[in-house]
Amino acid sequence: MNWQDIDLQQHFEPGTNAPTNYNSAFYIVISDGEVLKHDQLPVWQPLDHNEWQWSGLEAKAQHYLGMISDCPLYVVEVDENADEPEGYSFDTLWSFLGKVELNVFSLIGRAKQIVDWYNNHQHCGQCGSATESGQADRSTKCNQCGLMFYPRLSPSIIVCINKGSDILLARNAQAGGNFYSTLAGFIEPGESIEETVHREVFEEVSLKVKNLRYFGSQSWPFPNSLMLGFHAEYESGEIVIQEEELSDAQWFHYNDLPNKPASISISGWLINDFIRRAELGQI
Repeated sequence: MNWQDIDLQQHFEPGTNAPTNYNSAFYIVISDGEVLKHDQLPVWQPLDHNEWQWSGLEAKAQHYLGMISDCPLYVVEVDENADEPEGYSFDTLWSFLGKVELNVFSLIGRAKQIVDWYNNHQHCGQCGSATESGQADRSTKCNQCGLMFYPRLSPSIIVCINKGSDILLARNAQAGGNFYSTLAGFIEPGESIEETVHREVFEEVSLKVKNLRYFGSQSWPFPNSLMLGFHAEYESGEIVIQEEELSDAQWFHYNDLPNKPASISISGWLINDFIRRAELGQI
């Protein structure tokens, strides 16, 4: 099967129970948190069965991700000191952002999150005993106390706030590069999603917002967030930034924006959606 002919949205079916017999397969290879890529191909693709067999790499752990048409897809982790096969190199997940299609990026992110989860749950966080992989689902189980561990997702909100034709964009104090994005934050225990939006906005820029409208969601594998996107309107207040989180925050007219996030991210989707509606006179 030619990887370039595959439509992941149509042909990928996630799963946890690998088939016992198959003639071909695909392998996403990860070492020390980095993903293997072919240096000469114009776009990324996983290794096929022959490429994996002749790579000279040895799997530390292998996890079944699902089926692509009639081919199983695996993520394999290899030793961090393993030599790269000739013509291949390892690169960070960040390096794929904006350089591969969204469905491909999501698939690579899924693979890395599963590897990270498995590595972080080799021992029980309650009693310290060794864990073993579950047979019926994607989980590990403590051999001593029976506690189960599933892949962790951290739900968070991300919100595009507008005041008329202006939107609020901020620069993260910890992020590299000179770009501005929408506000985001993690949901606290006991909060509703809407309560988180109001709290995070007030904490980070001292503003109150109104008319929240849910936009959509995105899995964001840095490291394991589920981003829940909203539009909101300015209600009151003056910008006072939380300096531990932000280095700057300003109102920008929609046709005079600073460097903004890649369109592959939900922050970019929110901003582009606002621009589209503003240009149509729907704001």
